[in-house]
Amino acid sequence: MAADLMPITLAGPSGPLPVGAVELHLVDAARTDPWSGRAREVMVTVTYPAAETRDRAVLPWLPAGAGQALKARFGGMVDGYALPQTHSAAGAPVRPGRRPVLLHSPGYQADRTFNTLLIEDLASWGYVVVAVDHPYDSGEVEFPDGRVVVTGPDGASDAASAAGVAVREADLRFVLDQLGVLARGGNPDAAGRRLPRGLCGALDLERVGVFGHSRGGAAAAAVMHADERVLAGVNLDGAVFGPVARSGLDRPFLLMDTAVHDGLKQDPTWPPFWAQLTDWRRCLRLADAAHNSFTDLVALAPQLPAPLGPMLQAGSIPADRAVAAVRATVRAFFDLQLRGRSEAGQLLWGASPRFPEIGYIAG
Repeated sequence: MAADLMPITLAGPSGPLPVGAVELHLVDAARTDPWSGRAREVMVTVTYPAAETRDRAVLPWLPAGAGQALKARFGGMVDGYALPQTHSAAGAPVRPGRRPVLLHSPGYQADRTFNTLLIEDLASWGYVVVAVDHPYDSGEVEFPDGRVVVTGPDGASDAASAAGVAVREADLRFVLDQLGVLARGGNPDAAGRRLPRGLCGALDLERVGVFGHSRGGAAAAAVMHADERVLAGVNLDGAVFGPVARSGLDRPFLLMDTAVHDGLKQDPTWPPFWAQLTDWRRCLRLADAAHNSFTDLVALAPQLPAPLGPMLQAGSIPADRAVAAVRATVRAFFDLQLRGRSEAGQLLWGASPRFPEIGYIAG
């Protein structure tokens, strides 16, 4: 870190297991990228319980080129700050055991690392989390050759959102296919870069879930609709697009919103989707929150210049409480649905005295 840069920090995970991570560059030769005209390619970070992490460097929150692009997006307001590090040991050997696998899709104009606080926490409690960047729809995506792809123009309309979610759905299905290659002992990385020891044996692809924030939440619902391999999903404060918005799902799904969003009353995409959820369903609310209170931005906002506050949409909820409540709720959902741990149920009714910030809306 340069001596003249102000540090920004992220809290470490709360679970008992150390965490490792590896990046993968995946290329889908069967699809043409609608923005670039080339074969569709995605960047992925696989975060997992590690066997040991001693003397290993951690992954940066963003690689250098993507970090510069993010700072440019804020017009110099954060140039004097060093972006945070993660708590994920790069390439650490994987702790033995087959683990449930969770796919993650970030919000529109957000990066796959924007939910590092949640992702690392899930890994520290025994999940393998596969976070996917969606080039030209995510924020800043850096490839191993140094190319940095940023969000394309005019992507926020309903039509663009629906098109973007369709691409994300295909991305997630492709990534899940590549995880199958990995589980069979192959190496799907485009350059065949070295994989952490034990990663191939760590993936339990019979227990797959998905979660996402904002447009990533829509992608979570969409991929469940399209792919029965995905057994349970979470949408963190995102509208719903595509066929799933009308047909719903026959597997467990959790919606979380804010009073600002109030999805079941104010978002026209939520009520028809909600009405067609025929398995376990719940709608919960994070108190005193805004849209990005579900992401790392809630923890970054208090460490950055005050004028950035409204831009970051982090709400008035204290950062530590937002982080703890979202971590606990998402983990409780997947513990219940993928591990059969019924003791998770109290929080999912919004009735936990430890997390009064989580309120029950409907179920």
